[in-house]
This record gives sequence, structure tokens and C-alpha cells, in this order.
Amino acid sequence: MKYDFNYYNPTKIYFGKNSLDSLAGELANYGKNILLVYGKNSVKKIGLYDKVTDILKNAGKNIFELSGVKPNPSYSQLLDGAETVRKNNIDLILALGGGSVIDCSKGISVSAYCDGDPWEKYWVNGETVTNKIVPVGSILTMAGTGSEMNGGSVITNEEKMLKNGRVFGPDVYPKFSILNPEFTYSVPVYQMKSGIFDIMSHLMEQYFSGDDDNVTDYVIEGLLKSLIVSTRAALKDPEDYEARSNIMWNATLALNTVSGLSKTQDWEVHMIEHQLGAYTDCAHGMGLAVISIPYYKYIYKDGIDKFVRYAKNIWDIDVSAMNKDEAALAGIEKLFDFIKECGIPTTLRELGAAEEMLPKIAESSVKGGGYRHMDTEDILSVLKACY
Repeated sequence: MKYDFNYYNPTKIYFGKNSLDSLAGELANYGKNILLVYGKNSVKKIGLYDKVTDILKNAGKNIFELSGVKPNPSYSQLLDGAETVRKNNIDLILALGGGSVIDCSKGISVSAYCDGDPWEKYWVNGETVTNKIVPVGSILTMAGTGSEMNGGSVITNEEKMLKNGRVFGPDVYPKFSILNPEFTYSVPVYQMKSGIFDIMSHLMEQYFSGDDDNVTDYVIEGLLKSLIVSTRAALKDPEDYEARSNIMWNATLALNTVSGLSKTQDWEVHMIEHQLGAYTDCAHGMGLAVISIPYYKYIYKDGIDKFVRYAKNIWDIDVSAMNKDEAALAGIEKLFDFIKECGIPTTLRELGAAEEMLPKIAESSVKGGGYRHMDTEDILSVLKACY
């Protein structure tokens, strides 16, 4: 392990078919006023909204709501939630939904008592949060982001056409998260696939970066192989509990910071996709899938040994008769084949992007990278290859 690290994750996980039974006990740790944050009507259609509100009422809680959170949560919605927190002295924000709902809830938690503009302070300038933070709990309905066990909060400022992510410290992590794989059955297959590629991208963006003989790399390889197997099972039967439970836990482990320990990490695919999402409002994982293949083809020579290892260890390619370039590209092609096998889009046009958007997306994307630092022209080259 080349780089020193400190590891601490305070989120308590309740996992399994009966995990919702633990909500009442957790509620006893908080005051009476609860802000319930959720998306549209899916949680009501499956009866989960009624179950949760019954538990809240039986616990003697006052329920306030922020509904209609978008798949790419907006800054205006965040501000509405922050105002509700202040007006009603909210004691706990309970996120009922997927990563977007949890991201929005964490954003509300740090913004409600912020002195100044939270967007500029936290999502642009990255300032340390010194104001009061309202605790968050989550009940997960979609596997993908890992937001249920980390400090990430990705928010879209629609007025500025920016989608920025901020990773807050452990004091912003959900205090508890309830993970019942059966709650993910209501998610449309398209969104299930999007979540799966988000998981895969989280793992790859930590894998393809520095310190290549790291214990963490072996952890990532195991998670990637497990994800591929479980994805194929879930595509055959979306209500295969074993497959969906494995995918759900894989998502959590992929971004609860364990998979990034002692790694420099990359994240440029995410940075580009964030701006793609700001312009198209596409499903996050679908955007990541479209960007990944051209991006990795663009940078693979700078980390070629790792890409060869990826081909061998993830896709079981016999590289003995190949040179390094052939082996690395064979692994990337196997990833592309998997994307097509899953029925995931492969071009930006399929996601609603127009060619004239590409320079704007490239210019506004956060510049970074792992094996290679990406500037605006590099990003534009990748986007053109995606189109």
C-alpha cells in the first residue's frame, strides 16, 4: 500500500428483506420533526411510502415532505428543502429513494444553516462545512451510486448549466441506511442497467489509477467479476433476489471509500458525464457507459500494464500471444461487448446530445484524470469519438 490513509465510515447498514423493521429503533435517536425526501410516485406505487409513513406516525413523528426530486437533483430543489428544514426545525432528513434523493438530502443537510450561498461555498469552492449539519438517514430503492454509505452529493445548478459533485466528510454520511434488495424491483430495467454501469464505472475509475500492486486492486477485481456475473443473472430475471442483492451490496462497497484506499483515483469519466448530464439530463450510468470506451482508448497507453491486467483478470483473455497494445485494447473491447450485451446506449446521439453541445461540455467539464491529465481539447476529442 503505497499511500498512507485514514479510514472511517460511520454509516450503519441494515441489509436484507426485513431491514425496514430496524427503522423504528433508529427513529428513537432523533427528535420529532422528520423531513421525508423522495422522488416521484414509484415509492407510492409499491406501497413503500405508506409503510414508512406508518412507521413514522407510530413513532410519534411530525412528517414534512419534499417530493419530486429529479434523477439529476437540482439546486433549486435543494434550496426548497433547506428552507423547510429551517422553518420546521427538522431533526432528521430521511431519504426514500435512489442516489439522487440521497445526494439531495445530504445537500440539504449542509445547506440549511449555511451562512452564504451553499453552491458557491460547497460545490464550487469546496469549503469546509462549519455550520450545523442536519443528520440524514436513507432507505434505498435503486442500486448504483453508493450514496447510502458516503459523503457524495452531486447537484445540478440548472441556471448555471453546471452539474457539480462534492464529497463531504463522514459527518455528512447517512447515519443509517436501510437496504432491502426487493425495493429495487420497482426500478425500470433501463434504470437498473444505468445503476449497474455506474457501479462498474466507480470501480474502474479507482482501478485505472496509480499504485498497481495494491490490495485495493484485488478487491476491485473481485467486485467487478461479481458484478458481471450478477448483472447477467439480473438481465435474465430482474427479480432474481440473489442477483439483485449482490448488485446492491456491490454498489455500496464500490463507493464507500474502501475501493479507493491508497489509490490516486481518476474520475474524469464522471467529470465529463456530469456536464453531459447538465446539458441533456440523461441517465447518469448511460452517459458513463458511452464515454468510457473512447476515454479508455484515449488514455490506455499511459497505464498500459494495468489495462493488460484488466484484460486478463476481469475478462479472462489469454494475452500470451499478444503484445501489450493488443492485450489492452482487447480488454476494452470486451467491456464494449458487455455494454452492448446489456442493451446500453453506445453513442451520445442516443442520449439526446447535439453536436454543438460538445465544445460547451468539454469547456465546462472539471479537468483532471489519472494516468493522463485531460485538458479541454483532450475532452473534446473523447466527446467527438463518443458522438
